[in-house]
Amino acid sequence: MGKKKRDRIFDKLKGGVIVSCQALSDEPLHSSFIMSRMAKAAEEGGACGIRANSPEDILEIKKTTSLPIIGLWKVDYPDSKIYITPTMKEIDALVETGVDIVALDATDRLRPGVCTLQSFFSEVRSKYPDTIFMADCSTYEEGVRAEYLGFDIVSTTLAGYTDDTKGKNLPDLETVSRLAKDLTIPVIAEGGIWEREDLVKAFRCGCFAAVIGTAITRPREITRRFTDAIKEI
Repeated sequence: MGKKKRDRIFDKLKGGVIVSCQALSDEPLHSSFIMSRMAKAAEEGGACGIRANSPEDILEIKKTTSLPIIGLWKVDYPDSKIYITPTMKEIDALVETGVDIVALDATDRLRPGVCTLQSFFSEVRSKYPDTIFMADCSTYEEGVRAEYLGFDIVSTTLAGYTDDTKGKNLPDLETVSRLAKDLTIPVIAEGGIWEREDLVKAFRCGCFAAVIGTAITRPREITRRFTDAIKEI
């Protein structure tokens, strides 16, 4: 991918809301067609990009929107806690779809096959030198390392979802702020953005763009949030 094309993608994302359109197999909306309609609705609502899971969903979403797509593939392996684009198999499949950006777990945990991020991403970057890669991180230190390893974008996707960050208040605006200040690549705020005020604060912290998922595209969890409030009365 040439620098001009990369810049065009970044220009489309800068300062906007990326909507995560995902539904896992145990969720009522699990369907590539439904996710494609979610993506279309997000586009009509002003989204600047889409985050999508699996080649099937990505290919279907590409039929309904011209927005940049951040693609990932959630797959569980028995020898690792990493499930966001964990191996080269998932990387290959995502690149094959023509997705604009490939996202993968960039935490310090070992990957399937007892492989470190540094070793894995070195192989990935060598194979796909022109692909835009987004590092899904859980801490400031992981974000700094991701830039050093050659990632193009850093996101706080996994803050609160690793053993070391469980219980962290989300959104993790402190990490967003530190990364935005210290990195030279775009920093995307992701995770726990439920309210409009959360989004405003994230941009005031200096994020390049923000990803919102559950608060927009997961009606079961949205409904549960309201019904749980009744129980507190």
